[in-house]
Amino acid sequence: MLCFDQNGKIDILSLRFDELEAKIVELGEKKFRAKQIFTWLHVRNARNFSEMTDISAQLRIRLEEMFCIKSLFEVKRLESCTDNTVKYLYELADGNHIESVLMEYEHGNTICVSTQVGCKMGCRFCASTIAGYKRDLTVSEILLQIYESQRLSGRKIGGAVLMGIGEPLDNYDNVVDFLRIISCEQGMNMSLRHVSVSTCGIVPRIYELAELKLGITLSISLHSANNKSRSEIMPINDKYDISELIAACRHYFAVTGRRISFEYSLISGHNDSENDAKQLARLLSGFTCHINLIPVNKIKERDFHSDRKSAYRFQKYLQDLGMNATVRRTLGADIDAACGQLRREYEI
Repeated sequence: MLCFDQNGKIDILSLRFDELEAKIVELGEKKFRAKQIFTWLHVRNARNFSEMTDISAQLRIRLEEMFCIKSLFEVKRLESCTDNTVKYLYELADGNHIESVLMEYEHGNTICVSTQVGCKMGCRFCASTIAGYKRDLTVSEILLQIYESQRLSGRKIGGAVLMGIGEPLDNYDNVVDFLRIISCEQGMNMSLRHVSVSTCGIVPRIYELAELKLGITLSISLHSANNKSRSEIMPINDKYDISELIAACRHYFAVTGRRISFEYSLISGHNDSENDAKQLARLLSGFTCHINLIPVNKIKERDFHSDRKSAYRFQKYLQDLGMNATVRRTLGADIDAACGQLRREYEI
């Protein structure tokens, strides 16, 4: 589906390579011109058509008439003093705001990107949902978080996690096109084995994603092993309960062969007991997966909390039960790098 700006111009950054090629042929140009333009956009990150110096002036004029190149605008930047994490607050063309977090690991730099302005899923421990859902991000707006963060930081980004503001599978078509473009060999050519897509559990989309066999890592926001406690913190569970979700996950693994990561945010007194660990171990018994334990971030509108000490205790429970579990490394703690907090504070 084509995306247009307020002047009726096509958002060229949102076009897959095959779509751009078709448009260039429609203009009476040779196919190889599409590769040149795509490289300018997705490798050299041209911000206007005048930069495309190996293309004729006449074609650049026609491109300017037909297409637009969208931009993000940096509003605020927070840089960690402890681990080189950088959090960006970006303003979109319509005045809405999103967040991206650039993280440094031994193997390279990874960025956490947003996929929606706000979120409609209503998970009670998450700051992203408090301000409400505004709209989906376009393909270009997801891509530009990588391109702009790379330009501003001067750091090469080799991986991405779709775990920022929004539910990626609620913006399914745009997310899939983003994945196609970011991994396109004519463009950035990022390996999708270095990309994780997180979902709270939109079951039909998990089945659809499995059939694409993209090679991504699927991360499931599970956070509880029984329906009662999961529904209390995640309304999506009332629509797709745990048995439906796990069935979809087993199908995903059977089709793709890709190990699933189960995200488990620990909430003191709610899902962090030894009995909770036993229920989780039973639920995932025989499943080739990884459990990622996350001490829940404190947000002022909620009374949920936990700490790393209780996370390591819960990890020990699981390991004693034969489960593969780790406690997520905390990055950017001194800048509140968890998604949603900076946008919410800025817009209040």
